[in-house]
Amino acid sequence: MGIDFIIENMHGYGERLAVVTGGKEYTYADLLCEYEKAVAFLSEMQIPQNSVVALRGEFSPNTIGMMLALVALGAVYVPIATAVKSPEEYIRIAEVQYYIDGGRVTHTKNEMPSHPILRQLVAQKEPGLVLFSSGTTGEPKAAVHSLVPLLEKYRKGGKAFRSVAFLLFDHIGGFNTVMYSLAAGGMLATVRSRTPEEIAALIQKYRLELLPTSPSFINMLLFSRIHEKYDLSSLKIISYGTEPMPLATLQAIHAVLPDVRLKQTYGLSEVGIIRTKSEADDSLWLKVGGDDEHQIKIVDGILYIKSKMSMLGYLNAPSPFDADGWMNTRDRVEQKGEYIRILGRESELINVGGEKVFPEEVENVLLQVPGVQDAVASGEKNPILGTIVTCRIAVAEGTDTAALRKAIQKHCLENLEKFKRPVKITFETHTFNSERFKRKR
Repeated sequence: MGIDFIIENMHGYGERLAVVTGGKEYTYADLLCEYEKAVAFLSEMQIPQNSVVALRGEFSPNTIGMMLALVALGAVYVPIATAVKSPEEYIRIAEVQYYIDGGRVTHTKNEMPSHPILRQLVAQKEPGLVLFSSGTTGEPKAAVHSLVPLLEKYRKGGKAFRSVAFLLFDHIGGFNTVMYSLAAGGMLATVRSRTPEEIAALIQKYRLELLPTSPSFINMLLFSRIHEKYDLSSLKIISYGTEPMPLATLQAIHAVLPDVRLKQTYGLSEVGIIRTKSEADDSLWLKVGGDDEHQIKIVDGILYIKSKMSMLGYLNAPSPFDADGWMNTRDRVEQKGEYIRILGRESELINVGGEKVFPEEVENVLLQVPGVQDAVASGEKNPILGTIVTCRIAVAEGTDTAALRKAIQKHCLENLEKFKRPVKITFETHTFNSERFKRKR
C-alpha cells in the first residue's frame, strides 16, 4: 500500500546503520525486525485494515517500525508527539478508533468514521495521514492527506545523509526527514530533550551531516556558544523552516559555520514540503516550487500555492483551497525576479496608526544589539496611540538592563522608522521558544 518500495530498499541496505537512539545503534536489518514485530502486534491486537490509528511517541526504532506497519496496513495514521498535552482532543477530532501509546492499545468508542474525507480513504483502501496545526489559540486544525501521492516523492531516492531527527514526531518536516532517510539509506540520530548540548554532542559523536531545525533553535545554538565546545565540522547542511528567519541570526550562524550550507525550507501541513533553493547561504531570498509537483503565484503580496500533494481537506474547518486548487498561505512576501522573501504572516502584522509593522523586521534589528539573546515583538493596545510596538528581550542573568535599554533605543533610532520602534521594552532571562521550537509571541 504505497510503502512497499521503502521496505524493499531497507532490505537492500541490510547491515548499514539506520538509527541511533539513546546511545544504541540499529541497522536496517534491526529496523526491519521492528517493522515485522509491529506487523505481528497489529495482527495480534486485531486492528483491521484501513482503521484510524493514533500513535503517540517520539522517533525511535520502535515507533518508526510501527509507523511503517500502520501505513502497510492501509491505516489512517495519526501521529501524536509527547509534547501534546491533550491527546484526547486529537483523538476526538480525528475520530481515532485505536490509540497506541507505549505498546498499549486502547480501542476507543469510535466505530466507522463519520467524516466524508475519512470514509473516502477507507472506501478507497488508501493509507492516510492526519496532521494537526500547532496554533496557540483555538482548536487545532486537522489536515488529512492520502499517503499515496506523499510517498511517491521518496521513490526518486536521494543522497544518504547522516541526519538529526530534530523536528517533532507529528510535524510534516519530521515525517519528511524520516521517510527520506529510510528511502535513501541514510542514518538518523533521534533526540530526547533537544537542547543545544544534546544536539551538538550527537553531531560530534556520529559525524552527522544534516540538521533540519528552526530559526529559534539556531538562535539557541548561537547564544549557548556550543560550537566552541563541540566539533561540528561534519555538518554539511543546516536546513531551517517552520517560521521566518531573522537576517541577523542567519548571518551570525553563517559566520560561525562558514562551510555549512544554509538552506531555507518551506512547507505546510496542507501542501507538504515544497522544493526550495536559497539565493545564498547568508540570504533570505529563495526560489519556491517551480517543479511538476508545486506551483506558486503572488497576489497582492501574498503567496499562493497549488500542489499535487495537497491535503484532501480539514476535518474541522472549511477547505482553504479555491475552485482551481490554489491555497492562500497568508504569508506576505517580497519578490525579486524568480526569488521571494517571506516577511511574515498577515495575522501577525502590527497596525500602528495605519502603518504596517512586521514583528520579524523589528526582531531582526533587536537581535543585532550585543547582549540581546532573543527578542519578540508584538502589538499592544494603547488608549492614546491605538496600537504600539512592544518587545520582550531575553538576556543573561546579571545583565545591566539599564545600559542595554539605552543601547537598544539608540540602535532602533538609527535603524527603524519611528512607527516601528518599540515603545515598551521588558527584559527576561529565558528565550521565547515553544515546545516545538518556534518563537512564542
